[in-house]
Amino acid sequence: MKEYKRIAVLGATGSIGRQTLDIISEHPERYRATVLTAGSRVEDLITAAKKFRPSLVIIGKEELLGRLKEELDPLGIECAAGSKALEECVDHPEIDMVLTATVGYSGLAPTVRAIKNGKDIALANKETLVVAGNYINSLLSESKSRLYPVDSEHSAIAQCLAGEDINSVSRLLITASGGPFRTWTAEAMAVAEAKDALKHPKWNMGAKITIDSSTLLNKAFEIIEAHHLFGIKAEKIKAVVHPQSIVHSMVEFDDGAVKAQLGVPDMHLPIAYALGESSRLKGAERKLSLKDYSTLTFEEPDIQRFPCLGLAYRALHEGGTTACTINAANEVAVSAFLRGEIRFGRIYPLISETLERTSFISNPEYSDYVAINEEARKKAEEILRN
Repeated sequence: MKEYKRIAVLGATGSIGRQTLDIISEHPERYRATVLTAGSRVEDLITAAKKFRPSLVIIGKEELLGRLKEELDPLGIECAAGSKALEECVDHPEIDMVLTATVGYSGLAPTVRAIKNGKDIALANKETLVVAGNYINSLLSESKSRLYPVDSEHSAIAQCLAGEDINSVSRLLITASGGPFRTWTAEAMAVAEAKDALKHPKWNMGAKITIDSSTLLNKAFEIIEAHHLFGIKAEKIKAVVHPQSIVHSMVEFDDGAVKAQLGVPDMHLPIAYALGESSRLKGAERKLSLKDYSTLTFEEPDIQRFPCLGLAYRALHEGGTTACTINAANEVAVSAFLRGEIRFGRIYPLISETLERTSFISNPEYSDYVAINEEARKKAEEILRN
């Protein structure tokens, strides 16, 4: 009988994926990486596959399959490529938990499929719950799957809620570093370029999430996520700017008590907490020295300079496919920004205009999310061209 948990790491070559593999390698008695996927970093994927010897390895770009096979076929590792293979890989029998660390909308389909297959989910992909939170929760209610948040903020909230009555929660306080533009004027931000937005003061992340951090749309998404994860009403979830990134989030209770989870800005701890199914693993964390952080500060976010933050409440109040449209438009906007086609100040107007031009479905099924995602992307591209 196996004594270890078999993990599929979707997005194995990204920041979260690499740190997940760190934890798996530290605990070989508890975990095996049995499926690894990546979008286009084929050499990094080959290196990881040679170390961890999974049963299956998948690359998103089909033209890279030959290179993958050249290196891994002699080792008896099955190789595949393409978006369909990325979605279907969660069907593999040698999977107990799927860690979804892919970027953007691409995380939705394999997560849905994994839940339908009864696999546990360690969710590092914000957009899955942002786009289709109600649908995901409906699937979870009918599945043996359990979902564990990997985002540091939601992991912090889960830790603060352990042993507490959810009905006694007064507020969830989600912390934000403030990103690279925390002290910039609105005028300077409007003409900022990608090289400015990619200089995150605290976290080393991929380009897309770093841009989302600079607009604070990542906090809007985290507010939406928190609503779906913990069942807390939108008006009870707030963002607070905390430049030191030591307090990862807080929970305020009806009696006035506030619980916070503190830790250094490092993702090993929340990843390990998810893989451990809300239990703690030794050796995964970097220790926090409070003498190094004698001052912790908190600020109200400036909604005038960061209007994307307000999209969280619009999405939750309107429901339906609103958040799906926001996410699709943002992915188009961020890609254009990274290519240098628009300046920073155009990101929010592009999302807002796409919202006004895209259809709205109040009670969507899965096929509706797919259709609205495609429609919103086309509308956003049209706005860009014009």
